[in-house]
Amino acid sequence: MTNIFDKERHLVECFINKIKQYRRIFSRFDKLAKRYLGFLSFFGAFIWLR
Repeated sequence: MTNIFDKERHLVECFINKIKQYRRIFSRFDKLAKRYLGFLSFFGAFIWLR
């Protein structure tokens, strides 16, 4: 059971580390939540396709 949570936590931590490489998301230049979430979704799909 703990092993499953560790794998999922590792995936989330890796995703956050990849996000930190992009200043636009990390600094949150987009002040509107809708735009921020949209760019975050776009970036998530970009990472998934790589």
